[in-house]
Amino acid sequence: MNLKNPGWPAVLRDGPVSLRPFQRRDSARWSDLRRANEAWLAPWEPSPHVSWYEAHSKASWRFVYKSYRKSAREGTSWPFAVCYEDRLVGGLTIGNIVRRASGNAYAGYWIDHGHAGRGITTTALALSIDHALTTGRLHRIEVNIRPENGPSNRVVEKLGLRREGLHERYLYIDGAWRDHYGYAVTAEEVMQQRLIDRLKSRNNRSFH
Repeated sequence: MNLKNPGWPAVLRDGPVSLRPFQRRDSARWSDLRRANEAWLAPWEPSPHVSWYEAHSKASWRFVYKSYRKSAREGTSWPFAVCYEDRLVGGLTIGNIVRRASGNAYAGYWIDHGHAGRGITTTALALSIDHALTTGRLHRIEVNIRPENGPSNRVVEKLGLRREGLHERYLYIDGAWRDHYGYAVTAEEVMQQRLIDRLKSRNNRSFH
């Protein structure tokens, strides 16, 4: 275990959905996914300083991967590859980790458009938050999402995260400062019921 980053590295799994650390060999698949999903992802992510195509080249992956490894080594993030049937389909980061009195971090995620709507992201987020608030020894995870991003808002709502308010002009995205809803969950809530169990209970009720 990384003493600066307890809980990392980790491989998490529920059925066909799994999370693992990114690997150097993910470069081609990562580049293909990110380039193919520009229209799907660009409106919700901070704009790169170069073109989307260039920012997501296999050459750029070397710098992204180096940054992932550095932040994980320093204990400030968990950069997970999201996989479906062991094939990379997205990414999820528990980032901006602050230890000591705060015990706080933020979760962010993306998914290939062709795999959206299957519950992959919701399962991945549940697994990562459960792990972060138990083995990872964090106390609170926050997720911030633009109000216009319906699919992403539905992910956290399915898990029952609290919407704590609106952060006005929170991030500079797609050419302007954008408002975000702030959601959160704490370790005490996960101790009462893990998010993955909450999700399965919800899914079971939906079939009755």
